[in-house]
Amino acid sequence: MAYADMNRILVLAAMALSLLTGPTVATGTNGYFSHGYGMKAKGMGGAAVAMSEDAFGGANNPASMVWAGDRLDVGVELFIPKRQAARTGSTGGIFDAETESDRDYFGIPEFGYNKILRSNLSMGVTVYGNGGLNTQYPASGQTDSGACAGNPPTGLKGNNLLCGTSRLGVDYMQIVIAPTLSYRLFPEVSIGISPLIAYQRFRAEGVQAFAGSSSSPGELSNRGYNGSIGGGVRLGWLAKLSETLTFGAAYSPRISMSRFGKYRGLFAEQGSIDIPENYTLGLAYRPIPPFVMAFDYQRINYGDVPAIGNPSSNRPFGADHGPGFGWSNMNVWKLGLVYMLTEHVAIRGGFNHGDNPIPGRDVTVNILAPAVIVDHLTLGATYVTRTGKEVTVMYMHGFQKDVTGPSTLGAGGTDTITMYQDSFGIAFAWKM
Repeated sequence: MAYADMNRILVLAAMALSLLTGPTVATGTNGYFSHGYGMKAKGMGGAAVAMSEDAFGGANNPASMVWAGDRLDVGVELFIPKRQAARTGSTGGIFDAETESDRDYFGIPEFGYNKILRSNLSMGVTVYGNGGLNTQYPASGQTDSGACAGNPPTGLKGNNLLCGTSRLGVDYMQIVIAPTLSYRLFPEVSIGISPLIAYQRFRAEGVQAFAGSSSSPGELSNRGYNGSIGGGVRLGWLAKLSETLTFGAAYSPRISMSRFGKYRGLFAEQGSIDIPENYTLGLAYRPIPPFVMAFDYQRINYGDVPAIGNPSSNRPFGADHGPGFGWSNMNVWKLGLVYMLTEHVAIRGGFNHGDNPIPGRDVTVNILAPAVIVDHLTLGATYVTRTGKEVTVMYMHGFQKDVTGPSTLGAGGTDTITMYQDSFGIAFAWKM
């Protein structure tokens, strides 16, 4: 590979990283993972592990990149999540409230680049984000300030929904840079590897009421942003079993991340949030040349990461076996369709269904992270110009989902968290 090509990859990756680390990234639809990576996959319910249409193999299947050709993909998604929380039936109504999270619009860039070095070898880079645990509830007007302090109720609702004394919410994102090598072992079989360079950013506000149950109450809430870094790998395999059937598989083991030192009194294992192990298996079937059906099964092992999976009833906060969000391991099924209407126009559709990771017992703490959506409907289209440039558009709707459980705030009652989502995206591609 020429030095100029390597330099180009590094410069483009740096540009994409600067875009992603600027504004908050909020992409969570399958838990806090995105429903898909790359605008084409997003329009097909996220089904992509057996496809090779773009340069997002570092996020989907590294083995696909050797089939994708020389190309640059750049896009942006407008993500619109609506988050609500309510409490009813608390003793005397002292903690009853209903509120919505502010800030509902997020711009999410995407980037991929691929270069064919030889007929059987490619090198590229994918830069993508995860997140979606962004909430921002009002600072006061939700719960009785006297009762929150352990005193008789005053009738003054001067605290937030979790009895804190400031604006309530979290802001959590991940950025992953995935340089990718893809090699064709046989004419119809390829493998790939993507070293993963990961960065996380986190902030929590308004959870001061947990201080009495924290192993480090000074590193719990309102400490500003804190960063975390780590590294891992994604492995991929792709086989064209026949002219009509392709099989793909990708695997990423759990990524160990450095601790959020400013929040060692909040998260289990003294502020550690690793990226969970995940793997995907998929098929792409082409019954007739213009039409492709893709099906993926994905497993995300959220429950194996203590800060995410430990029950919220554990104590104390920040301890090795302290509370997490109580999320379960998650199964996701993705179905995508693409049909070439003409030589220049393709239309897409898809459906994505995942388990709800949040059990009723852990609803209260998940007011901070109400990632409860299970069903997503997607649409998309691509226009290819006569010179080979591409324009792709996508729409996704995450259907409203509610989860209800007993409030653990201290005065009984029932908590309910609700979310629905919409997103719109556009991407441009240049074949080089």
